[in-house]
Parts: sequence; structure tokens; C-alpha cells
Amino acid sequence: MLDTHACGWFALQTVSGKEGAVAVILEGKAYEVFLPLYERRRQWADRVKKVLKPLFPGYLFCRVGPEARGRIVTTPGVIRIVGFGNSPARIDDEEVEAIRRITESGLPAEPCPPLREGERVRIEQGPLQGLEGTFVRSGSQHQLVVTVRLLQRAVAVGVDRDWVRSCEDEVSDEPRLTAEWSPLS
Repeated sequence: MLDTHACGWFALQTVSGKEGAVAVILEGKAYEVFLPLYERRRQWADRVKKVLKPLFPGYLFCRVGPEARGRIVTTPGVIRIVGFGNSPARIDDEEVEAIRRITESGLPAEPCPPLREGERVRIEQGPLQGLEGTFVRSGSQHQLVVTVRLLQRAVAVGVDRDWVRSCEDEVSDEPRLTAEWSPLS
């Protein structure tokens, strides 16, 4: 059993389309794996079907300690642990928790490109209360965008405009779950 205090979340790059298979293999080896999925409607000639797709195609998250990293990269379907040079980069627990809360909320979420500008907001009510991200509009829909900086990927989730408050107007000592985009240098 892994000591979860010494462990951290890391992004694993996988062979395209093999995220689910890699997750099953790693879970079978008793690793904690998080593969965030979203529902998408797929149109065939004779029917429409709902399919689950990865929010971050080609990636999944795995909580591992330093001693296990070598065994992770030898798992079939794993290309590498995402990082800088030869050093794997740990992902902030708050970013993984924010993505987990979004996928468990039941609200419609989908991949979106990361944003470089936009108003920073905090969700004040509803199932995502306490999360911070970037507020954007897509047509008539309001969305909160949460980004995993290391992957330079983001997730947009539809929110009610009444749930949102600007972070620029508030000063608080209350702990918050945050995620924002920053370029890799």
C-alpha cells in the first residue's frame, strides 16, 4: 500500500485512445487513477448514441510516489509521465480536485482550449461552490473554465450566471480551490 502523504498526482501521457485501458491496468496494480470523462452525443446513420470520452485526450492522472515512477512508465500504453526534461512534474492537488468535482457534479462539461484572458470568478452556490476559474460566454451559455497548467489543457462547465462572483471584488482568508493557466517557460 502506498503512503498517500508521500504520493502526488502526475499526468500520464498515453497512446491515443488507450486512456481507459491504461487506467484499468494501473488500477489492477493498485494505483489510484483518475480518468475524467465527459458525455458526448455521437450521430450514426441510423441512431444517436451517448459515448464517454476523456476530458483530456491522451492523458490520465495517477497518484504515485517517487519509488513507483519507473514501474508506471513501463505499463503498456503509457508514453511518459508529463514533466520538464527528465523530471516528472507534480500536479497541484487542488487542480485534480477541481476537475473531479466538475465531473462528479452532473453538470455538462467539455474540453475547451485554455484561455489567456478573462475575468477570474468564484462559484458562490450550486454543486461547484468554492471553485475558482475563468468566466466565459459561449453564445448564451455561461461557463467556468478550469485549467490544468502542466498539460496546458482546460475544461469548461456550464454554470448559472447567478452562481458566479468576481474574485477581483473580494478579499477573504477562506481556502479556495483554484486553477489557472500559466505558460510553460
